[in-house]
Order: sequence, then C-alpha cells, then structure tokens
Amino acid sequence: MTTLRPLGTSELHVFPLALGGNVFGWTADEDQSFAVLDAYAAAGGNFIDSADVYSAWAEGNEGGESETVIGRWLASRGNRSEVVIATKVGAHPHFKGLSAATIKAGAEESLRRLGTDHIDLYYTHFDDESVPVEEIVTALDGLVREGKVRAVAASNISPERLSASLDFAEAEGLARYVALQPHYNLVSRDTYEGPLLDVVAGAGISAVPYYGLASGFLTGKYRPGKTVESARAHRAAALAETGRGRAVLTALDTVAEAHGAEPATVALAWLASRPTVAAPIASARTVEQVPALVAVADLTLTEAELTLLTEASA
Repeated sequence: MTTLRPLGTSELHVFPLALGGNVFGWTADEDQSFAVLDAYAAAGGNFIDSADVYSAWAEGNEGGESETVIGRWLASRGNRSEVVIATKVGAHPHFKGLSAATIKAGAEESLRRLGTDHIDLYYTHFDDESVPVEEIVTALDGLVREGKVRAVAASNISPERLSASLDFAEAEGLARYVALQPHYNLVSRDTYEGPLLDVVAGAGISAVPYYGLASGFLTGKYRPGKTVESARAHRAAALAETGRGRAVLTALDTVAEAHGAEPATVALAWLASRPTVAAPIASARTVEQVPALVAVADLTLTEAELTLLTEASA
C-alpha cells in the first residue's frame, strides 16, 4: 500500500502523483476520461487536479468541461470521500481575476459542476496583482469557514506576493496557503528553484508541480528528428533539439534501464524526491499511459541516480 504524503500543514494526505484533469473533455472524451480515472484510482491514486478554465481553449468548449467530467465520474462511482479534488479559480472566461466576488462566484460554479458540497484544495490559478492579497486571502478564508473549501493554495505567483499572502493570513488568523503549484520539471527548474522555493520551504507548504513531464517530452517519446502526433507535440519537440533536453534524455535512459522503468516514471520520481514536493502532476489521455505515472509511488532512485539527473538538467 502506497504511503500517502501530507499536503503542507493541512489535514489532506495525497498519493505521490496527482492526476492532471486538463485533458478530460478535451483530448480525452468522457468514456476515455472515466477509464483513466478508474485506472488511477485502482492503483491507489486519490489526488485529482482540475481548473474551472479546463478546457476553454478547445474549439466548442467554454471552460468547466474537466470539472463536469470529474463530477459525473464521482457521482457514478460513489467515491467522493476517497478522493482529494483540487481545482482552481481566476482564468475561466466568465470568472477572470481574483476579486472577492469572482472567487466566491467561481467556487459556486465549480461546486455545481463537480456535483459536490466541498472542494478539498482550492487554488488561485494565476495571481491577479490588481487585487490586494488581503482581499484574496479573506475571500478564500470565507469559503473555508463556510465549509465549501477544505484548504487553499496558490499557483503562478511571485515570491513577494506569496510571502505577503502568508504573512497576512498568519497575522489575521485566516486560512493560509498549504500548497503551491509551480511550473517545475527536469527541463524547467529556473522559475521554482530560488526565491519561490525558499518561501515555500520556509512556510512549510507543499509544492505540487505542473508540467511534471514537460508536455510529454520527459516520457522519452520525443527524440531529435522524430515526429509524434499529439496536441502538445510542438512544445515537446522543441525541447528535444536543445542541449539540456538531449542531456536529460540520455540520463533518463540510463536510470530507466537500471530499474526496468519508463523514462516518465524516472522523471516523476526525480521531481517527487525534490525538497518541498508532495506530488507532481501528470495527465493521461489513455489507460495505457497510466501505469508509467502511478509507478512513481514504487520507484526509489539512488543518490547517484538523483545526482546524475540533477546535473544533466542543470
């Protein structure tokens, strides 16, 4: 049985791999999404990440598709109490920004789509610097007091604003952020490692990195000169042509071979081993992609292997 990890100072405990919901209702239809969710849950997974904006960018979608699919799955499986549901506010076309009114209205819409009376972890999706942190934190605290949200978190925020938010919550006795969702993986370390990580570590909050597999690049299927059919192929293919990208692939191949593991599993295991990280996020469009993701729970890399990966990605 996989040991669940505590999420910051909250009462939430999560599987060491969060299943990304960005593909649900986009590149995975409802049947495919249910199958992926079932496979993840069957492997012991309990941490599902969504956002109210997923997937407004897709033709014919308006946002909320992912939450709706997850809500239908929860209802059909009757497993709400067994799953930690994370979603976000601030980027939906009709609920943009982080004013107190937007946060409150956005939460109500997310609850309706998810078909639940509470959200386990509620993120501000992108910081809105036009709104004082005092207003944002107070609005989020109101949702916690009403029992509509169990814990609050932030994504895409500067170290200064994160610090100010934590300080205000502390001073006023309000719900404080327990997690941060940064862009962080083996080929993108610069935005998180540094002042942001320092604030997170100092405050005892957990990191739940997104793009854990760098848009699929770290699965190893994107190689220099190789064409892959995928909605995100252009991003991953560009990484394959960089010096850092090639060095990381070589190191991933070496470690994966030593463990009889997939490169994706190794990349996620490196991330899961990093200071402050509770659970990286990765998404699966098909059931066949799930085993390599959940296998991170059972893969422990040696210090030498971690060093090899860290140096290759520097």
